Amino acid sequence: MTDEAAKAGEFPRPVRLDTLGAGERAITIAAEAGERAALARRFGLVSLDRLEASIRLKRAGPAVHAEGSLHAELVQSCVATGDPLPLALDETFVLRFLPEEMVDAATEELELSEEDCDTVPYTGGAIDIGEAVAETLALALPPFPRGPHADAALRAAGVLSEGEVEGGPFAALKGLRDRLKG
Repeated sequence: MTDEAAKAGEFPRPVRLDTLGAGERAITIAAEAGERAALARRFGLVSLDRLEASIRLKRAGPAVHAEGSLHAELVQSCVATGDPLPLALDETFVLRFLPEEMVDAATEELELSEEDCDTVPYTGGAIDIGEAVAETLALALPPFPRGPHADAALRAAGVLSEGEVEGGPFAALKGLRDRLKG
């Protein structure tokens, strides 16, 4: 969790490490209206109408393995027109929480593959699963949402596509295509 997020505390759901036994623990969390509004502001959303997650936690020494899924209903703005774009997200995630001092050592020693989970540092005797879910939501959002009228709005504003830029990366392919047609 970042310092900024910790101070903001939009969706805190701390889980004390001493409450995690040897077995697996299942929890479900849901953001309340005020929390959803704060997260919507943080992530630049028009609205965040639903955010829920089901998580299975298992402790192994100082590490905590979290596997789960989040469900969100939200509205983003089209980057070209500003039109509202409703979106439903269903994302699965796998996270590993490690004490902050172990994260630095682990990142120096390990090369992670795509199958490996994200590592989230924690300090003290608790992990914040709410912040981890919020960050997972942020990563799942389309970075440049485009509605059905985006291309027309961009053309009207004089923005060229990659294929239309003279000398751009696709100019040679466009020339080849034109020669093959002729």
